[in-house]
Amino acid sequence: MNEITIPYPKDSRFLEFLYHTVPGRFLLKGLIFPGLSEFCGKFLDSSLSKIFIPHFVRKNGIRLSDYQDCDYRSFNDFFSRSIRPELRPVDSDPEHLIAPCDGLLSAYRITESFVIPVKQRYYTIDDLLEDPLLAAGYRNGTCLVFRLCVNHYHRYCYVDSGLKEKNTHIPGVLHTVRPVALGSVPVFSQNAREYTLIDSASFGPVVQMEVGALLVGKIENYHEACRVQRGQEKGRFLYGGSTIILLLKNNTVCFPEWVFDAAKNSCEIPVKMGEMIAKKAD
Repeated sequence: MNEITIPYPKDSRFLEFLYHTVPGRFLLKGLIFPGLSEFCGKFLDSSLSKIFIPHFVRKNGIRLSDYQDCDYRSFNDFFSRSIRPELRPVDSDPEHLIAPCDGLLSAYRITESFVIPVKQRYYTIDDLLEDPLLAAGYRNGTCLVFRLCVNHYHRYCYVDSGLKEKNTHIPGVLHTVRPVALGSVPVFSQNAREYTLIDSASFGPVVQMEVGALLVGKIENYHEACRVQRGQEKGRFLYGGSTIILLLKNNTVCFPEWVFDAAKNSCEIPVKMGEMIAKKAD
């Protein structure tokens, strides 16, 4: 894992307008209304949306040769395209925790009162899960946040083999996960999200959560309660920036200190699905 600093993009002025001005917030109310997101999702599922694919490929520098050959039926079909398996090998060592997705990683220790400090705001485990009893089991554990940008691969996998429970869906207002939004909106208590508890073979009970963002049509998880395998595809996001969160119990995994220091300094770590990101604690 290589540490990098992620600067705010210059094109964030529109988001600054939406979140930090009176007319912008008025417009935002319409943009985040679920009905609009559903309409956009249906359009991006339609064959008409294919016209956006060439521009998206050029703008985001996507190498089509990295992905399996496919006749894309819509923009969403392209956006959730399958990568060639040999480009995302899965670390099979049971002592290694793998990344569930491509993205930018931030790691936090879960304290008694707070879970994720983002832009001087704090999101508690209780707010995240809306289940105080489940949340209590992760005190003093580790929270991993994987932020996906539009150019990232938008399918994700299970981090370990084990028995998963049914999915828990928490509906919410869909907000962008771009950094400018985090200073004024409690993103993880407002966004639609879905999680499952996995009784994993190597790391005990792990919460794996997917968080939707502004204009993401939906989170598509494939399985309800069943036995799953490390690296098995869990689901996919449709268009938009998105986030995956892992919650691990105390003394489960071992991260070097610099990983936590990076998050404190607003640095994110680029990772790829299936690669090792931590070792099992002794």
